[in-house]
Amino acid sequence: MRLALYQPDIPQNTGTILRLSACLGVPVDLIGPAGFDLSDRSFRRAGLDYLEHADLARHESFETFAAGLAASTPKPRLVLLTTHATETHISFAFRDTDVLMLGRESAGVPESVHRHVDARIRVPMQPGLRSLNIAVAAALVLGEALRQTGRFAE
Repeated sequence: MRLALYQPDIPQNTGTILRLSACLGVPVDLIGPAGFDLSDRSFRRAGLDYLEHADLARHESFETFAAGLAASTPKPRLVLLTTHATETHISFAFRDTDVLMLGRESAGVPESVHRHVDARIRVPMQPGLRSLNIAVAAALVLGEALRQTGRFAE
């Protein structure tokens, strides 16, 4: 199981997700370009003391990230969290090799990335509300994925 952040906009959300991943032992892929400096120095300045505990891979673009996925054996499924999905994260059957991708806070992911994913899921919400904070959505979905696959550390 991995998390992938597509061109994140907000460093505080990225920091929260990196802390989540460090605490739960889940690697993170940061797909650039981002809306802020992705250097270790920048993260440390933002107080991300969990960075040294995070399994973090940086990718210059979606194309380089996708090429790495395609070369992986077995090939993981790319699962996009999006408000535009019909299937919920609770009804979805996760696999331990899934990569859970979150889009930009400001714009999600472009159609070209939508065409590349293997599945789309959403967190069910009350009607009329736009979306959850990306770090909250990551925690909800990752928690369910880890529960289903028996990967929670005890």
